[in-house]
Amino acid sequence: MAKNRSIFSSRWLWLLILVAVLAGALWLAWGDSVRRTAEAGTAYGARVACSCRFVAGRSLTDCAKDKLEGMEFVMLSENTDSMTVTASVPLIASDTATYREGYGCILKEWDR
Repeated sequence: MAKNRSIFSSRWLWLLILVAVLAGALWLAWGDSVRRTAEAGTAYGARVACSCRFVAGRSLTDCAKDKLEGMEFVMLSENTDSMTVTASVPLIASDTATYREGYGCILKEWDR
């Protein structure tokens, strides 16, 4: 019985290794594209949501309803004291837009 258990766990180990290798290959193939798309989406989302929130005076919940198709993973948060809206795609990208009187909403400078 112990022999079967080691064969079974060995199969699972190889399956786990195979899945990890495939995931790594996929990330190498499309990871940069995903990151750049996420960066563009968060920059757009932060700027538009900031304008909606602080220029138009709507609530952030109401502004979130205006997100474009394909932006389901972009999460929005606000800081009313500093008049900023941050849009993020978890573990990939995040951008912040700040409301400036006379200028509207501007993105935080990218340091990439």
